[in-house]
Amino acid sequence: MGLERLASLTEIPAADWNRLVPDHHPFLSHEFLSALERHGCVGEATGWLPWHMVCRDPQGRLLGAAPLYLKFNSYGEFVFDWGWAEAYRRNRQPYYPKLVSAIPYTPSTSPRLLLAPDQPHPQDTAQALVDFALEESRRHGLSSIHWLFPVPADLAPLQARGFLPRIGCQFHWRNRGYRDFQDFLDAFTAKRRKNINRERRLVREAGLELRMQSGAALTESQWPTVHQFYRSTFDRLGGVATLTLPFFQEIATTLGERLQVVLAFAEGREVAAAICLRSDSTLYGRHWGCRADYDSLHFEACYYQGLDYCIQQGLQGFEPGAQGEHKIYRGFLPVFTHSAHWIADPGFRRAIADFLDRETPAVRDYARRLLHHSPYRDEVIPDDSAVAGPA
Repeated sequence: MGLERLASLTEIPAADWNRLVPDHHPFLSHEFLSALERHGCVGEATGWLPWHMVCRDPQGRLLGAAPLYLKFNSYGEFVFDWGWAEAYRRNRQPYYPKLVSAIPYTPSTSPRLLLAPDQPHPQDTAQALVDFALEESRRHGLSSIHWLFPVPADLAPLQARGFLPRIGCQFHWRNRGYRDFQDFLDAFTAKRRKNINRERRLVREAGLELRMQSGAALTESQWPTVHQFYRSTFDRLGGVATLTLPFFQEIATTLGERLQVVLAFAEGREVAAAICLRSDSTLYGRHWGCRADYDSLHFEACYYQGLDYCIQQGLQGFEPGAQGEHKIYRGFLPVFTHSAHWIADPGFRRAIADFLDRETPAVRDYARRLLHHSPYRDEVIPDDSAVAGPA
């Protein structure tokens, strides 16, 4: 096997990389990741330096890859380690730079070890990529490696090399074969069904019209407006809007139907937008912004329009982003997310392992308690059985 590190995804043909991506996953695509690089969304200015790793057979054919970044901060990761960085600072030890396997600014679960489907020993390729990441980290004296939001299948080769597992909690929807949105609502208790019908009615009574369409269908004048909505949310919450207008305009063309935008209109004028991306099986809610405060518009644009789209398109899941306990009453149940962490310093490794030993049962208990607030008439157990399983 030949292993190498790439300073940019443009060093590899898009077709070669995309051949490794399952489910036409938008965030893993060459189009999405390379556009981040081209338009300054990652790089030295943002503290996300591309360190992608690839594995080839003796003929040069791509066997596997991992999207990796050298990080100089913890912004845009959604697996929070600010406390770990502060502990290093108090002990006069450098926490940054660190190595992170993640999709920048995107807390969605997907493979982080991309493996060619037609190879005889994919597990060997996966382990080789992990070992190469460890070798590079030791060679450059990095404090740690963090594998964020991998699928559970990625955890085995990581834990085999001493990575510490961590769990988090998000709220996801699963399609139980609903015929239409009303069939979905019929699965709710009367109280929760009445609440959703009320929220949707308030949006209609405000005279708002909503449309969901592909990013490519937006006009040249609409994308700056949508981008301003995206920026406005970060401005209001004191964050940094790192995704540029040219980035969105490019992926609107290159991703086609995989980029979907919900637009809300009042008297023919755009007043809000929600940006989503989709794979073959799942819709991912990402960004939202509005021009004014309309009662329940956030729920309609960010949840109900997406749910309706998933049912119509036969998608199996909807992941509307990180956090948000209010999502439970709207049909999104708690599921566990995963991460894995390699800590170079033995003393800090012991301290972080102790922290995780205490954090893990607390997260499990949090998810179990939230299940008691499920809006469904019949018990619905999330696909990740760990929520309901033993600690």
